[in-house]
Amino acid sequence: MRRPLRRRPTAAGSATAAARASLLALALAGCGGPSFDGTIYRGPDVAFRVPPAPASWRQISVSDASVAYRDDANGATVALNGRCKSEEDVPLISLTNHLFLHFTEREVLKQEVVPFDGREAMHTVLSAKLDGVPKVFDVWVLKKNGCVYDMLLIADPARYAASEPAFTRMVRGFSTLPANGD
Repeated sequence: MRRPLRRRPTAAGSATAAARASLLALALAGCGGPSFDGTIYRGPDVAFRVPPAPASWRQISVSDASVAYRDDANGATVALNGRCKSEEDVPLISLTNHLFLHFTEREVLKQEVVPFDGREAMHTVLSAKLDGVPKVFDVWVLKKNGCVYDMLLIADPARYAASEPAFTRMVRGFSTLPANGD
C-alpha cells in the first residue's frame, strides 16, 4: 500500500546517525542500490530517464519516491516513482485513485488517457485536501512492461499555474529504460 509523500527525517546534528548513513550509502553502492545522475534513475528493478530539472528546483528526499524535487519559488513538490511486478493487472484509474485514498474533498478537474512512452497513461489534475491543507495534484500514471510509474506535481492552488509548465516538460521528457542497463 502506498502512502502519501512525507519528508524523511534528517540526521542533522547527530554524528552517529551521519556515520550510519555513510555506511548505508557505501553498502548500497556496493550492492547496486538506487542511483540518480540528474537524468537517469536506476533502481534494483526499474530505470527511467527524465530531462534535467530546472535550475530553480532542488532535489529532496521523500518517502515513496524514486526522485523528488522542491520548487520553492512556486511552493510545489515534484515526485517521480517506479516499481515493478507489483500491480501489473490493475487498471490505470484504480492506480490513480489509490494515490489519493488519504485525501479529503477530492475534485477531479481533468482526467484523460493519453499516449505516453509507447503506451497509454492516465493524466489527472485534481484538487484535494491533505491534512486539511488544499493542494492541486497533477498526476501521470503509466504501466509498462510489468512496471508502474507515477509522476506527481503537488502545488498550492494559487501557484499551480506557475509550476505546471516545467513539470509538464519533465513528464513529456520521461522515458522508461531497461532496468538491467542494456
